[in-house]
Amino acid sequence: MQNTLPASSPPAPSGNAVNDHAAPTGGPVETATTAAPQLPWIPIRSLSPRQRPRIVEHLTALSPHDRYLRFGYQADDVQIGRYVDGLDFDRDEVFGVFNRRLELIAMAHLAYPPSGTAPGMDPHAAEFGCSVSGKHRGRGYGARLFEHAMLHTRNRGLSTIFIHALSENVPMLRIAKTAGATLHRDGPESDAYLKLPPETLASHLEQVITDGAAEFDYRFKQQARLVDAVVDAISEVRSGIQRNETGPRQERE
Repeated sequence: MQNTLPASSPPAPSGNAVNDHAAPTGGPVETATTAAPQLPWIPIRSLSPRQRPRIVEHLTALSPHDRYLRFGYQADDVQIGRYVDGLDFDRDEVFGVFNRRLELIAMAHLAYPPSGTAPGMDPHAAEFGCSVSGKHRGRGYGARLFEHAMLHTRNRGLSTIFIHALSENVPMLRIAKTAGATLHRDGPESDAYLKLPPETLASHLEQVITDGAAEFDYRFKQQARLVDAVVDAISEVRSGIQRNETGPRQERE
């Protein structure tokens, strides 16, 4: 469940920037014919620059094939590190899903168009890319990340969200198609464009509530981890005391 962009968005040495994916001019087009299913709520938290190490850890843990699907090439650890270092948290948004051990098991990069867009660029489109850890596939994380990104894109006042992916990345393209996107296939690569409704008071309220709930969930997991650490420390100290008490007693006997 990976896709090629915005992996090369900041920086973009390969030229895969937003302006490379303007509306298609030809080729086969596919659209969704069924309504998107209702997905369970998953806490999705916004990530900040201080979490770059966790992002690196998540991406470098992907298999070689998953890296190929996510970045569009066989990215090595150095290239992944360069990509993470280039993430622009001021302009773009990066989201993540954490498990109970606070491991980043899924993440998405929502790249917004830069200010002063050049001719050929769509100033109203945001680009979506995501990755999910191999052992956590099939739980709807990719679809929920896309749904989350749709909401944030709307509330930025943008009208379109799109995905650029390898045509063989069927799961990623299926997520976009199920959401109602128009798919354009051009040989080994595909683009998916989804028009979004305008922002409303309700959409902004939904974002505030969901973001707040995800932050609460993260803080709760932090406290749970702290409590577990304290309990483990107490158990270790207690075991040490018991060993010390048993030793002298056996010597006296």
